[in-house]
Amino acid sequence: MSKLGSKAFWKASGGLMGMLLLLAALFAVNVIIRGVRLRADLTREGLYTLSPGTKNMLRKLEQPVTLKFFFNSSSPAVPMYLKNHAKQVEDLLQEYRQAGGRRITVEKFDPQPDSDAEEWAQRYGLAGQPINPFGPPVFFGLVAVVGDAEGVIPFFDPRAEGLLEYSITRLIYRASRPEKPVVGVISTLPVLGSSAPPFVMPGQRPRQEPPWMAFADLREDYTVRDLSPAPDRIDPDINTLVVIHPKDMPEKAQYAIDQFLLRGGRLLVFVDPMSVADLEASPAQQPFMRPESSSNLEKLFKAWGVTYDPGKVVADMRAITRLRGANNQTEESPVFLSLSTNNLNREDVMTAQLDSLMLPFAGAFACESTKDLAVTPLIRTSAMSGTVPAMTAQFGTAAIRREFKPGPLPLNLAVRLTGKFKTAFPEGKPKEEAADKDGAEAKKDEPQGEAGEGLKEGSGTVILVGDCDMLYNRFCAEETDFFGFKAQRPLNDNLACFANAVEQMAGSSDLIGIRSRGTFARPFTRVQALEENARQEWQAREEELVNKLQEARQQLGQLESQKQQNQRFILSGEQKAAIARFKAEEIRINRELKGVRKSLRSDIEQLGARVKFVNIALVPILVCLVGVAFGVYRKRKR
Repeated sequence: MSKLGSKAFWKASGGLMGMLLLLAALFAVNVIIRGVRLRADLTREGLYTLSPGTKNMLRKLEQPVTLKFFFNSSSPAVPMYLKNHAKQVEDLLQEYRQAGGRRITVEKFDPQPDSDAEEWAQRYGLAGQPINPFGPPVFFGLVAVVGDAEGVIPFFDPRAEGLLEYSITRLIYRASRPEKPVVGVISTLPVLGSSAPPFVMPGQRPRQEPPWMAFADLREDYTVRDLSPAPDRIDPDINTLVVIHPKDMPEKAQYAIDQFLLRGGRLLVFVDPMSVADLEASPAQQPFMRPESSSNLEKLFKAWGVTYDPGKVVADMRAITRLRGANNQTEESPVFLSLSTNNLNREDVMTAQLDSLMLPFAGAFACESTKDLAVTPLIRTSAMSGTVPAMTAQFGTAAIRREFKPGPLPLNLAVRLTGKFKTAFPEGKPKEEAADKDGAEAKKDEPQGEAGEGLKEGSGTVILVGDCDMLYNRFCAEETDFFGFKAQRPLNDNLACFANAVEQMAGSSDLIGIRSRGTFARPFTRVQALEENARQEWQAREEELVNKLQEARQQLGQLESQKQQNQRFILSGEQKAAIARFKAEEIRINRELKGVRKSLRSDIEQLGARVKFVNIALVPILVCLVGVAFGVYRKRKR
C-alpha cells in the first residue's frame, strides 16, 4: 500500500471510529437521562403545564395517592382518536406524578379480555364501552386510591378534553376527602320542595311540592342544610352558601351572610329583577296588579363595589327567543335570553363546556377589578344589548323595542368575585338584632371582633348570577315518563351550569382557580377568517338583491294600480322597462356574488399553496443552503 493510500485509509478509519464513538456516547447519555423528565411546554395554551391550583392541592395532600389508569392500548379495535386522547391523558398523569413527588404514584393497566386487569377495572366500576357489536369492550378510565377511599372517572370523553385537568384534580381531591361538603341554602322560593302541613282543615287537600330539579340531586354529593328564609347566623361547618332570590331579606340575614363570607366562606347568589317563579307562586292580590317579584342584596353589593338595578331587565337583540304569545302568535322576545357559546367565558372551567343557556328577565352587574378583588365575567350579553324597565318588559316585544337602546359595552349576567372583601356592616351587628340577645350570647355567636362587632374584612369567593328563573323547572328541564320511570330531559345547559358552580364553590379553593385547558386541536384560523369575511360580504350583497327585488315589485305594483280594468293583462312600456332594469340588475349582482365566491376560493388556495411551499420546499432548501455554506466554510478554512 502506497503512502498516499495508507494516509487515506487511516483518515477514513478515524472518521468511522469517531462516528462509532459518537453513537456510543449518545447511547450512554440516553441511558443515563432516561429516567429524567426534561420537558418544555411550547404550546400557547400551556396544555402540558399544571395549573397553580392543582400544584397547591398536590402539596397539601396528607396521604399518598395511587392513580390507576386503565386503557386497552394493545387492542387493534381501538380507534386512533381514542389512542391519541389516551396519550394526552397519560402525559398529563406523568405531570401529576412529577409535581406530586412521592405523594403521587401512577400505574398503567391494559385490561385485555379475561385478564386480571379487566377484572380489577370492573371491580372499580369502570364503564367498558363497546366499540363494535362483535368486539370486546374498551376501558378508558382512571381510579384514585387513597387509603381505603376510592374515586373513579368511569370513562374519559375526548370531547371534554378542556376539562381534563379539572376532572383529574377533582378526582384526587374527592378521594382524599371522602366526607361530603356541607351546602347551606337560603331561598324565598320552594327550591328544596315543601312538605304538607301537620294540621289541615277538614275538606282541605294538603299541597306538597317536590324540590326543583336543579336541587333534587344535590343531596347525592353534598349535605344540604335548609336555612330559609332568613337565618340569624350560619354554622361554621357550612363552607358553601347558595342564596336564591333574596326578596326583602332583613338586615340580620344579610349580616349573617356578610360574616360567613368574611370568615372564608363561598357564596353563590341568584338575584332577579323579575322572577317568573315568584310571580306564579304569588298571584296578584288586586286585579290588573302584579306583586313585586324582584330581589336584591343592596347593602352587600354596595360594599363589594357591585352595581345592580333590580328595576331593569336585560334585552339582547342577538339572543332573542321565539315564544308563543297571545292569539297563538309567534313572538320574538329579546328579554328571554337564549345564550350560546359566544356569550360564555370559554377560559373558565365553570362555563367552558356549556353550549346554551336560557335566562328569562335577567339583570346585569357592573363591577371592575380592584387591588383587593378580582372580577371574572362568566356570562355576558352581545354588543346589541341594553336594559329596559321591568314594567316595560311585561307589555311584550313591541313595547320593549320602542324603549330599547343598546349600550356601549356588553353586560355582565354572571360574574365571580375573588379576593379580600370588606364588611357591609362596619358598625357591627344591626342594633335591632343585637337587642334580642344578651351580651354573653352575642359574643359567643360572633366569629371574632371587638365587642361583638364581627369581622371587618376577610378573603372569600362570590359568584353572582342575575337570574334565578334559569333554575326553575319550566326553563331548564322537563320530566318524562319512560315505561313508568320518571326521567329528566334537559332543555339547555342551565342545570349543568348550576352543578358546575356548586362543584367549584363546595370543593377546594384550588379547584376554583383551575382554568379550562385549551384544546389540542388547532384549527386553521386564517382560513376561517377568510370564510367569515367573504360570508359577511356575500350576505350584504344578498340583502342588497332582496331590497332591489322589493323596490322593483313596488314599482310594478304602482304601475299596475294606474292601469284601467280592461288593461290588466297588458304590459305597458314603463312596466317592460322596469322589468328589464330589474333583470339586468339581478344579473349584475349575481355576477358579483360569483366573484366573491371565486375570490374566497382563490384566497384559500393561495394560502394553502404558501403553507405547502413552506413545509415541502422552503425548509429543505434552507437546510441544503446551510449545509452548502458550512461545507464552503470548512473548505476555505483548510
